[in-house]
Amino acid sequence: MHLAYLTSVYRNLDAFISLSCFYIPIFIPNGSKKGILGVEVRQMKDHRNDRDINQTEMKRRMKEDIPEEKWRAIVSNDADYDFRFFYGVSTTGIFCRPSCKSRPPNKENVRIFQHAEEALAARFRPCKRCKPTGEKLPDQEWVNQITDYIDRHFRDKLSLEHLADVCHGSPFHLQRTFKRVQGISPVEYIQRKRIQEAKHLLAHTDQSITEIAAGVGNSNVPYFITLFKKMTGQTPLEFRQIWQHGAALEVQMYEYEHDHGKQN
Repeated sequence: MHLAYLTSVYRNLDAFISLSCFYIPIFIPNGSKKGILGVEVRQMKDHRNDRDINQTEMKRRMKEDIPEEKWRAIVSNDADYDFRFFYGVSTTGIFCRPSCKSRPPNKENVRIFQHAEEALAARFRPCKRCKPTGEKLPDQEWVNQITDYIDRHFRDKLSLEHLADVCHGSPFHLQRTFKRVQGISPVEYIQRKRIQEAKHLLAHTDQSITEIAAGVGNSNVPYFITLFKKMTGQTPLEFRQIWQHGAALEVQMYEYEHDHGKQN
């Protein structure tokens, strides 16, 4: 017995449709041939669509998990709710009392905790401003929070005021504490991160200087070139050329040693 089978797949708005046609030949003793012709239709799930639906549903549930009463307490900085619950902000990794005077977070980034220990166990760090654990946060830990935020957002537009806002402190206190702990100012740290990333892109990509400048958070190209030369002693183009020349020499040296080793 032989089986002929042909399948086609179509997609509508919600699912994939599989249309299969098959023919099964049947041999009769008198020599005649007959067969069975059939059509099979199946609906297959679109996993990409399911994933999008699941992500949307997850965000919706996260919003619904925050009772309106607690959300109002957060937005209005209501001290009556202090120590009745705490809230963490996923984008900063910091948790606070409801009365914290920091800027109200986006609701979809908020997690509610009944106890400070729960927030700590979830790897959230206590706010420097409102001290949710009742203890003063050591300056080193606070500076670690700031540097961690810069490391993850140095491509964005950052200012001292913005850092103070998201890391829950005053600009003056943040500037003074950061420089005392790190030895450089927050602005200098941001510049170093951007130049470090720019050097990597110059060495390992063919992106233009303009593209690299914008990609590391410096949309002003002349300023980026001036800053790069000030911090490295070379212009971005000079750095790329020197690196490419050095890489070419390394390849030539490797090939020479490899060939020389074969001859010996």
